This record gives sequence, structure tokens and C-alpha cells, in this order.
Amino acid sequence: MRDGDPEAGGFALRPTRIGEVGLAISRQAALYAAEYGWDASFEALLCEIGAQFLKTFDPAREAGFAAEREGAVLGMAFVARGEEEGAAKLRMVYVEPQARGMGVGAALVRAATDFARRAGYARMTLWTNDVLAPARRLYEREGFSLARREPHRSFGVDLLGEFWEKAL
Repeated sequence: MRDGDPEAGGFALRPTRIGEVGLAISRQAALYAAEYGWDASFEALLCEIGAQFLKTFDPAREAGFAAEREGAVLGMAFVARGEEEGAAKLRMVYVEPQARGMGVGAALVRAATDFARRAGYARMTLWTNDVLAPARRLYEREGFSLARREPHRSFGVDLLGEFWEKAL
């Protein structure tokens, strides 16, 4: 089995459940604070993304995916409607530190892009930052290409924001 295949990594992929958008917000905010020194304004952004996802959720066009092993969530990813017609957005992708290197991130991104394709989207976009090197490598391996970069000061640090896209 190839890397990123849930069976090969000993984890299962499933739809997110009630309460897990909040869990994704909490875990990603805590991880990025510890790993990158980001402040609570990142958590506020995640709360806005999560609230919008829940308030306007359309199961035909949006989805959340969780990787799980023995009842523990190892990471999550979400598909939301993009601002542009025909575009989906990959949102709030994170992987727990103990699950990194197991193919969790690749499996989550593949599940999200497969869902977006089935939902009729022509392309998928995402926003990340240059300091998130493992995520950037994953997106590139999964067929996303860098569309543009923009410097910004957010989350208490200077960053280089990156916009990536993939044709579906």
C-alpha cells in the first residue's frame, strides 16, 4: 500500500462529528502557538473559519474529515465553498505531532480533494504560510501549485502568506 493510505498507517478516515470543528480549532491553535509562536489572533481566525463553516454548511458542497486511531483524532481537514465560482477551499488542515510521518496529512488532503471533485468543483485553493514547510511540501506532492505570495504581519509575527491551487 502506498504512503498516505489509511490502512498502511494504521488509522481510519471518517467524516467529522459534532464538536470536532471546535476540537480542530483548539488543537491547531495550541499546536501553532507551541511550534511557531503564533498568538491568540490565529485562534480567532480559526474560530471565524469554523463558525462560517458551521453556519452555512451544505453537505453537498462541504465536508470535514478526521483521521482516527483507537478513538483518538490524529488530524483533520475541511472543504468549504470558495469565494470564486467553481472553487473549493481546503481549510484548517492539521496533524497531531505523534501522527506526523504516518501519511495522515496526505490521506486527509486526498479525501478533501476527492470530495471536492465529486461535489463538482473545478479547482481547489488554500492559503498557508511559508513557515509551515511540511504542509507546503505535502500540498506540492498532492498536486497543488503556488499561485502567489504576500508578506503580512499576523498572529504576532512577520509571515509570507502563500496561495496554492489545484485543478480537479
